[in-house]
Amino acid sequence: MTNVKSYNDIDLLNKVKSLSSFTKIPKSFWLLGVRSNEDETNKFDDKFYLFQGEKFVAVTTGTTNPGITGLKGYDKYNKYGVAVVKADEWYYDVWKFGKHKGKMDALRQVKPIKYYRDGDKDGKSEEIGKVHEGLIGINFHCNTYNKKSTAIKELINGWSLGCQVCNNITHYYRFLEYLKKGNISYCLLNEF
Repeated sequence: MTNVKSYNDIDLLNKVKSLSSFTKIPKSFWLLGVRSNEDETNKFDDKFYLFQGEKFVAVTTGTTNPGITGLKGYDKYNKYGVAVVKADEWYYDVWKFGKHKGKMDALRQVKPIKYYRDGDKDGKSEEIGKVHEGLIGINFHCNTYNKKSTAIKELINGWSLGCQVCNNITHYYRFLEYLKKGNISYCLLNEF
């Protein structure tokens, strides 16, 4: 489903350590998102890597971009457009285990995150304009409220209006088993 390059753990760790926002590799579990350069509109075409310290644990697919619902019509929520999380940044202790919209187990945002507002309605998720920072509900969750689903969906639609979303529910709940304790750090990279 994704054309994002495959990376080994050494390449990923070297890249995250090179970022200006890098201070340390968390000792506990943390997430790394890689945003596809191809960025096919409304498709789950990104990857999420789970690490414990510098040890690679698992990888799955998802999106780090909003879907077409937000890209084409977010002005009913915010006149400036849908949120696009700023890539090539570390977000230390940004999430804590909780509920997304009170309906599903998720990682909820508890610290500010940097983001752009994409309001040009061209259907492409873009990091353009002013960088904002705040607590705006950028969570990590999956793309169904049905915990028993085994479908791996292709289309984002309204599942991301800025959130980081996994499209493989089996992998998602395996990830959450590791991520239930403490605050979780996140690093988002553009494909390199």
